[in-house]
Amino acid sequence: MITLSHVMYALVTVAVIVVMLFRRGVVIPTLAGTFLVGWVYKGDIISGFKAVYNANLTAAKELFTIFLIITFMVALLASLRDIGADRRMIRPIQKLIVNGHVAFFVLAIVTYVISLFFWPTPAVPLIGALLFPAAIRVGLPPMAAAMAVALAGQGMALSSDYVMQIAPMLSAKGAGVSTGLVADKAMVLSLITGGVSIMGAYLMHRKAIRKADAPVAAHEQETGNSVPTLVSRDFAEAAAAVETLPPNVLKWSKVFSILVPLSMLAVMIVMAASKFGGGAMGGFEGGDGAAFIGGVAVILLILSCTVFSKVAALDKISDHLTEGFVFAFKAMGPVIPIAGFFFLGNADFSKSVLSLGENVTAPAFLYDLVMSVQYAIPSNGFFTAFGILIIGIIAGLEGSGFSGLPLTGSLSGALAPTVGMDPSTLAAIGQMGSVWSGGGTLIAWSSLVAVAGFAGVSVIDLARKNFLPVIIGLSVATVTALLIW
Repeated sequence: MITLSHVMYALVTVAVIVVMLFRRGVVIPTLAGTFLVGWVYKGDIISGFKAVYNANLTAAKELFTIFLIITFMVALLASLRDIGADRRMIRPIQKLIVNGHVAFFVLAIVTYVISLFFWPTPAVPLIGALLFPAAIRVGLPPMAAAMAVALAGQGMALSSDYVMQIAPMLSAKGAGVSTGLVADKAMVLSLITGGVSIMGAYLMHRKAIRKADAPVAAHEQETGNSVPTLVSRDFAEAAAAVETLPPNVLKWSKVFSILVPLSMLAVMIVMAASKFGGGAMGGFEGGDGAAFIGGVAVILLILSCTVFSKVAALDKISDHLTEGFVFAFKAMGPVIPIAGFFFLGNADFSKSVLSLGENVTAPAFLYDLVMSVQYAIPSNGFFTAFGILIIGIIAGLEGSGFSGLPLTGSLSGALAPTVGMDPSTLAAIGQMGSVWSGGGTLIAWSSLVAVAGFAGVSVIDLARKNFLPVIIGLSVATVTALLIW
């Protein structure tokens, strides 16, 4: 039965979508909406205040594993930066960049691999400072370099988030399905979207790629693309700082530049073996996968901090963990109140948010609303899938690819039964739309700014050039999902 609290929840949800369309943050609407729904449902204002707190507490409990894994990975990267191991890991790749065509795909592949483990935002400065100069020097236009990094990192890697599984966890909790199901499908869809968009970007710039021995000035005059000062510096300048480290640290820098990539490769092999090979370990999905990669990162962090001295490591590791937590809360902090509101629409969480007794049936506001208008919803998977995709893209417009995932996940769980689709499929499609949009490929007020800054191109132009390849890629991926699942 639809009650006044259901109507209030529907009005707030619509308001959230409208605010997203205007590219504004939705924290205030979701906090106010949680207060109003709690007040109306229980009938007293005190319950509204309690609901706001409980919703955020419930979301924080459910999502804290996300904060931890981000913290440990960023802290590890910071410790590697101190000993120069991060730059050493990248240095051998520079030798592979022999011409502009090869450079484009090397940038994409390296960005994708690093972003899977460390996320694109920490990876962009490393790639931008060390690989952009080499790529542009051999003939790759700065705009092409920026597109390769943005599409591979902020797009393909972040939209699947297959290693840390933060995005699939957010989508799955909203849809009420297994994180592993969403993660596996999101990985397939991200590869399809990324493959189509990256190839499209390459074809757009293929004729503009100059020969490695062509004068830079002539290339600038011909294409209108200038090579920025930041990335035109010699690669050796960026790596020279490594050689100034103390001899004992320099030795360990070399060790960790090999140890960390091998450790991450081993993690991927073990996770893949457990997923496809079975055995006593079982599958590493959701929290288990995050716990495994986080634990490995912590041990590597401890070891890398002891490089300077065992005593200094006691303080050093605290600094790196603090840096990691600050980064985690900046990246994910606004997601908590947003997730809290959409968790309120799910019966699995609404009981704790509304402080209901054990014998009281928890309301499922979003599901009830969808079922009440089921007769008006076309029983067509095609329209539903593209509808979820569009909502995801809209949700990403406010600049955070993850803040829209509780919405697309909840809608997927509610709409899937009406069209006979698997909720995990719709959740993965919505995840693609939200992360590719807000993660940093389609909008200029996202982490795309960092990519454009290192490449020395206009962020508005970069977002505009990304638009067509990304939309085509998302459309192809959505159609593929409908055909195979």
